[in-house]
Amino acid sequence: MQTKRVLAGILTSTLLLGAYPFASAADYNDSSVTGAAGWQAWTEAWNTIATDYTQVSMTPGADETQLNFAWYSKNESGKSATPAVHFGTDKNNLAGFTGTSAAVDTSLTDGTAYSYNHVTVTGLKANTTYYYTVEKNGVQTEVKTYQTGDFESAQILYVGDPQIGASKGQTQNGEALAADSGAANTAARNDSFAWDRTLDIALEQNPGLDFVISAGDQINKTSKPKEEEYAGYLSASALTSLPVATTIGNHDSLNADYQYHFYNPNQTGYGETEAGGDYYYSYGSGLFIVLNTNNYNVAEHEKTIQKAVASDPDAKFRIVTIHQDIYGSGLDHSDTDGMILRTQLTPIFDEYDIDVVLQGHDHTYSRTKLLYGDGQTHGTYEFRLNEDGSDYDWDNAYNTQTDEQIPLYPEEEAGQAKHDAFQADKECYTIEDVEGNTVTNPQGILYMTANSASGSKFYELIASQQDCVAERSQNWLPSYSVINLTADTFSIDTYQITDTGAVEKIDNAFTIKKTDEQAAAVTVDGTAKEVATASVGGETYYRLRDLATAVNGTAAQFNVEWKNGVIVITGERYDTAALAPVAEATGVKQTLPMQVNGKTVTTAATDVNGNYYVPASLLSTLGIKGTVSNGTLTITTK
Repeated sequence: MQTKRVLAGILTSTLLLGAYPFASAADYNDSSVTGAAGWQAWTEAWNTIATDYTQVSMTPGADETQLNFAWYSKNESGKSATPAVHFGTDKNNLAGFTGTSAAVDTSLTDGTAYSYNHVTVTGLKANTTYYYTVEKNGVQTEVKTYQTGDFESAQILYVGDPQIGASKGQTQNGEALAADSGAANTAARNDSFAWDRTLDIALEQNPGLDFVISAGDQINKTSKPKEEEYAGYLSASALTSLPVATTIGNHDSLNADYQYHFYNPNQTGYGETEAGGDYYYSYGSGLFIVLNTNNYNVAEHEKTIQKAVASDPDAKFRIVTIHQDIYGSGLDHSDTDGMILRTQLTPIFDEYDIDVVLQGHDHTYSRTKLLYGDGQTHGTYEFRLNEDGSDYDWDNAYNTQTDEQIPLYPEEEAGQAKHDAFQADKECYTIEDVEGNTVTNPQGILYMTANSASGSKFYELIASQQDCVAERSQNWLPSYSVINLTADTFSIDTYQITDTGAVEKIDNAFTIKKTDEQAAAVTVDGTAKEVATASVGGETYYRLRDLATAVNGTAAQFNVEWKNGVIVITGERYDTAALAPVAEATGVKQTLPMQVNGKTVTTAATDVNGNYYVPASLLSTLGIKGTVSNGTLTITTK
């Protein structure tokens, strides 16, 4: 991630912000300490690794039956690039698959000409051992092995910010790690080894892994040549058999080299920066949607989600990956640039029934409570590039409706007022009331933020844990999560790797279960009741007259009638005939004044076909005990 500027005057900054004026990137994973016997051999091989730009990457294909490949080939006199993969179950009789090739921008490769090659392999079958080679200018590489899973379930490694090269400036054996080009990039040397170590340990602990999800920032140098960082990233031995669904982070975003090295499936053409844009794929019971949130055009991201959902409407789980953590808990980003798209993405994720959002960016770990939008109208915000276009202007957000510049680190009172209004607008969520770490058919969305998998850089946690965050940690150690996806469950566990290579769990497993038989929308003293519902900004509203019918004959009964407005009298029986059941509706939030026992109160509501629907929060106004958990409103009257 980027490092924020130190504000002029620590005292002034602290008074204005009421917290730390900038984030600390203290500590890192020193591979000369954690590398054991392998470190010396790695340093000796680094000159070769750092200058080999032709490493192969694998990416999940459009579905389980496909696999995508990408690699560079160096242009040689009299030879042309040959975008071909040889793939099959008999290593002595491999089938050929051809793709496309094109020129790499030589400004990114020290003036040396390369071509990138993209190929899709199709027709894969479950539980099968395959072998493959790729061609580099007509010469086949060494045969590698790839194993498919059962296609019904999936075990996925979820990682954040490998960010090869981010340890620059840290001290190793008395010298500062350098971010120079090629083999002189000793920070990349350190971080590549650490990345390889994490993958090896995770794969040893979980030999059935099907693929990896990386939440972005594969490398560190922003808008600069960085092929030695990509070379180090792709040199990890596990990646010869483990595809990675990468996400475009802010450090990846401003060069085309990302889209040369990774051949993503179902590219939509939306959400694009220099590195590429949004894409999606399906695997098992999951529809996976990857958004490039360095592009702040949320309307385009919504179009990607629409295309993805249309491609696999029956997927049990819809899982989004973004880089910037719109709900996180790191000091450097979660209260500033990380949440820049929170007000816009939260209601869209609600609308398209997203279940889980996987994030990075903050170099800390956090898991939220289950969240959905508050149904209110909020501002919309974005970041813009700095004056020379070399990076984003991380010091200012912009209101896209008013074009107002909002200083994120204000030094004057006027700027502080804008900053405070921006912060207040981010309270755009509702916390679902659930118990325990296993939930069934929840309404809210789980937001995860992954710490750095390589340990190339860590950040402090924000001083006060936000109310939307359930668990968080910063132990200054590389970490990873393992997702187990079945036909009806999503479960995630998170681990850290100690300096000695031991694996330790840092959070309890969290599991989401989906059942085809939906729980009753409303129960009264344990009995299911027929109550029509409406979705309003991701929140469930209940038809008021149905609620009155549901509690008839109990201590919570109330009468409701219309006399130039809604009138409610608690304790009276509601004797009007029950309304006919209707399908769930979608409504627009409004404010409804009503008379309750002769007093005027207001509540949120929506009008659907002449009937008011109200949120569960109205029950407390009527003296009724009701809680919403796992999609069910439970009313207790005894």
